[in-house]
Amino acid sequence: MKDTNQNMRRFSRIEFDTEVRLINDKGLWKSKLIDISLKGLLLTVPRIWEAEVGDHYLTEIFADNEEAVIRMEVSITHIGEMQVGFRCEHIDLDSVSHLRRLIELNIGDPDILYRELSELISSNS
Repeated sequence: MKDTNQNMRRFSRIEFDTEVRLINDKGLWKSKLIDISLKGLLLTVPRIWEAEVGDHYLTEIFADNEEAVIRMEVSITHIGEMQVGFRCEHIDLDSVSHLRRLIELNIGDPDILYRELSELISSNS
């Protein structure tokens, strides 16, 4: 069943275990990244955190080191007991470059990456 869901997705999800910071005007929370794609991310639910679907955050995802930070402006799409899903609303050029490299290293097929980048660009036009 998971293969069917993956085939239906327009963007590849990359499992990646790293720390993420969620930031908004109410504070800063630390979480763990479960997976990431060009259109969003899935995190563990932070401790002592109250949020609703639609809330906006800035996320900082630490890839290899403190210098390779992927920053995304995101909104919550769903909240579960252990996981929370976010949709990418905006990502800067440096962060796209870091994310592109991460995806490229993990999917191993540059054609898939270029197709997804094309779909992302056309969906934002």
